[in-house]
Amino acid sequence: MNHVNLPIYFITAGFILASSTGIAGEDIPFDEAELFFELNDTDGDLGIHGKVDGDEWKRLEIEDPNERRMMTLRANGRLKRQGITELFFESAEPTFDELEPAHFFKRFPEGIYEIEGITLDGEERENEVFLSHVIPAAPGNVTVNGMPAADDCDADLLPVVNAPVTLTWEPVLGSHNELGKEGDVVVRYYEVVVEIDDTDYKSTSIIPGDLTQWTVADPDFFTLSEEGEYKFEILVRAESGNKSAVESCFIVE
Repeated sequence: MNHVNLPIYFITAGFILASSTGIAGEDIPFDEAELFFELNDTDGDLGIHGKVDGDEWKRLEIEDPNERRMMTLRANGRLKRQGITELFFESAEPTFDELEPAHFFKRFPEGIYEIEGITLDGEERENEVFLSHVIPAAPGNVTVNGMPAADDCDADLLPVVNAPVTLTWEPVLGSHNELGKEGDVVVRYYEVVVEIDDTDYKSTSIIPGDLTQWTVADPDFFTLSEEGEYKFEILVRAESGNKSAVESCFIVE
């Protein structure tokens, strides 16, 4: 298959990583350390994600608020000599039929998690990150060129539109009303992804939290699907780091 490099659009506004703070004292933190939850509200599943970035390190540990070790990573051999600078991970995301949200949150309690590491030079790195059980509500009342979006990609009738394609949604103003705990939500940004399923063709846009619509205007992108079907995802990220997403499909004539 021939691959086409599609543009990825980013609009930044000096976002600050609020979920990571270096601990007090003389401890040296990682440049970046975060833990957060991600909800797929369409499929009904939850996962925990994490990211660590900093000087070359050879060992990493994460402890939960009860000081129980949750993860240990140790580089060996050639990788230990080279060092690791960045790590991103995400857990399995079983559906709510397999793992109820209440049991999921019990498994990963809210509170301060310690992320500790040792560099190639033997220096310690340590961060404290707060993992919140307040999950932002998923973007709602989504439209595709003014037409209501289908519930999911398996719907009998998908919106049929012409390019360019504009997606709109209601602003996220609070926490999810069916899982997690109630609390204030400040939107850090929205992310809009439009793709052809099972291919590498994708358009990704990260936009400020005060915008609630986005247009994918690249005419070449909408000629790439032989069947004309495109999948989209609208994701909201709160200042806590937690994310919620909805997804569906549409057809371009």
